[in-house]
Amino acid sequence: MYAVVKTGGKQYRVSKDDTILVEKLEAQEGETITLSEVIMLGDGDKITIGKPQVADAAVEAKVVSQTRGPKIIIFRRKRRKNHRRTQGHKQNLTLLKVTDILTSARAPAAKKAAPAAKKAEDKPAEKKAAKKAAAAKKEPAAKKAAPKKAATKKA
Repeated sequence: MYAVVKTGGKQYRVSKDDTILVEKLEAQEGETITLSEVIMLGDGDKITIGKPQVADAAVEAKVVSQTRGPKIIIFRRKRRKNHRRTQGHKQNLTLLKVTDILTSARAPAAKKAAPAAKKAEDKPAEKKAAKKAAAAKKEPAAKKAAPKKAATKKA
């Protein structure tokens, strides 16, 4: 069985006991986390594709370590101007070991509480949208421009 999981703006194909290096996640080493954004599940010939996510599916993973990626050198120069800038960057990463792929039949109880929290967050956004709509209705109508006078020809 395998799953396609989205985290950190990227998608990863994982199966049980795989290790993946993802963008930094806020978790301590040894902690178990649940990746709830499952885009696709595959089990032999049976494939389930989410719209946009598979309902009640999750991937459990254990945080092996918090690490940093290789150093990348950014070098900028402008020809004939004697302008050079060098900069380095190391990306923060998290090493995960996939422990289990949960389907809709056996989803964790903690995951069911998460959508309720999302609904609570959506309500303030709806209130803001309603306020903007009301403000747009209250604005006075824009004045129309006066028609231009026809130009007279001189002979």
